[in-house]
Amino acid sequence: MYRTHNNGELRVSNVGEEVTLAGWVQKSRDKGFIVWVDLRDRYGITQLVFDEERTPKEMMDKASKLGREFVIQVTGNVIERESKNPKMPTGDIEILVKEVTILNASLTPPFTIEDDTDGGEDLRMKYRYLDIRRNPVRENLLFRHKVSMAVRNYLSNEGFVDVETPYLIKSTPEGARDFVVPSRMNEGQFYALPQSPQTFKQLLMVGGLDKYFQIVKCFRDEDLRADRQPEFTQIDCEMAFIEQEDILNMFEGLTRHLLKEINGVEIGDFPRMQYDDAMRLYGNDKPDIRFDMKFGELNEVTQHKDFGVFNSAELIVGIAVPGGNKYTRKEIDNIIKWVKRPQVGAMGMIYSRCNDDGTFKSSVDKFYDQEDLAKWAEVTGAKQGDLVVVLSGETNKVRAQMSALRMHLATELGLRDPKVFAPLWVIDFPLLELDEETGHYHAMHHPFTSPKPGQLELLDSKPGEVKANAYDLVLNGNEIGGGSIRIHDKETQAIMLKHLGFSEEEARAQFGFLMDAFEYGAPPHGGLAFGLDRLVAILGGQETIRDFIAFPKNNSGRDVMIDAPAPLDAAQLEELNLDVVIKK
Repeated sequence: MYRTHNNGELRVSNVGEEVTLAGWVQKSRDKGFIVWVDLRDRYGITQLVFDEERTPKEMMDKASKLGREFVIQVTGNVIERESKNPKMPTGDIEILVKEVTILNASLTPPFTIEDDTDGGEDLRMKYRYLDIRRNPVRENLLFRHKVSMAVRNYLSNEGFVDVETPYLIKSTPEGARDFVVPSRMNEGQFYALPQSPQTFKQLLMVGGLDKYFQIVKCFRDEDLRADRQPEFTQIDCEMAFIEQEDILNMFEGLTRHLLKEINGVEIGDFPRMQYDDAMRLYGNDKPDIRFDMKFGELNEVTQHKDFGVFNSAELIVGIAVPGGNKYTRKEIDNIIKWVKRPQVGAMGMIYSRCNDDGTFKSSVDKFYDQEDLAKWAEVTGAKQGDLVVVLSGETNKVRAQMSALRMHLATELGLRDPKVFAPLWVIDFPLLELDEETGHYHAMHHPFTSPKPGQLELLDSKPGEVKANAYDLVLNGNEIGGGSIRIHDKETQAIMLKHLGFSEEEARAQFGFLMDAFEYGAPPHGGLAFGLDRLVAILGGQETIRDFIAFPKNNSGRDVMIDAPAPLDAAQLEELNLDVVIKK
């Protein structure tokens, strides 16, 4: 056998035993007459010692040639270390080597395989297999495994059935762009990789499975951001014979279980917030409620003076920055520069200091007196020692700008503690969203989301006011899951598709299989999908999902390790008949 023990398990109780270990050379210290080698594997590090008085000369010669990341096997006796290392679990012992075998030599790695490496992100992604040897990356992957197993065990115990759904499916016009796969055997036709298993899990409910889940890869060919990947993993779930309350209770239970099992944190009831309130109070539909800083709408207390910037604004909104009066003028100027960045897009920022003596000092004292500024403080909930910051403009734009500023300031003030978890449900989303460029409505979630009971008839007269029977689960300012109660009858689904601009023929061509299934006794059903990558990152105290994916893509959607995507050769293109498709 290659090893009798791993490199993290030997202790003083093993002294005197002959053992065989295998692993990678972490580092070597050669004093000529004695050589120490740190041998590493997934489980830890064990120190080896080669001593010219006790180790055969042939083995001493081999020891002097061992380089970093050589793969070796050693046999020797466990002895107690004279100079113990309390920072290592195996720090009380070492192995007096009798025999060493080099299983594979190694080139010098392009960066150090240590917790604090000298390798930049691009270099480490190119050599990701080496990066995985480092403790932080390996621990993240083991943490992901722990979360995944906790999810599987919880859902299985709740009666959910793990079912695989196809990866080669039909392209649909809804949502983000599909990744498409040409079919060699069906000339000129294409599969699409699923953005989610949505219709298949609904069909499983029609099939009577009652509770389904799957930890599944999904794919979206969309513009990339730092925390988005073209392929990602969902915890996909669906249940039959349920209402919204059943879904919320079930997945509150799962989230509560994960927080306790993984993080040792007890969470009580989850707050529920309507979408309209989330937008009004926080400027986005996934608010971080670990801290306050709620929006205060200031139109009524600002638009009575001759300040044209406010008088011409659709919305004036402010927040109270706790302790913000301590900011110097230079620090406030830097905040103003921050909101003017193209990524935020504000034209400027007004502020008012809430002094300890109860007076106020603002950047617009020319227009507003102490009574006015006291009302600003009242509306935003500012106290003595706080700073009121104010943005104005078009409602949707200024809310987004203030939301970004709120998160930025909270981060600067240390209010976003990764060890504190604040979940909530956001409910009552709009069913439809207006595309301002085209003037057409599209589904805010997807075309299979049902409207709230009693609102279907509003689709003809007031489509923008119809609420969806949908819900998002938010944790620490991140959407970690979302779902809805589905449409389960053909007539309602046909009405929904009509309002989304599908003709009867288009609806039939795209979703006829689902609508046909609804005619064979489809039960009421609904579900939710968690984003596993983001959930794992947040539970791990981080927000960068790439750190918890074994082989991630970079910000351009490329795998720099295997150099993908890559062109196909002419023979492959010809075999796939892609030239025929282009000519047609």
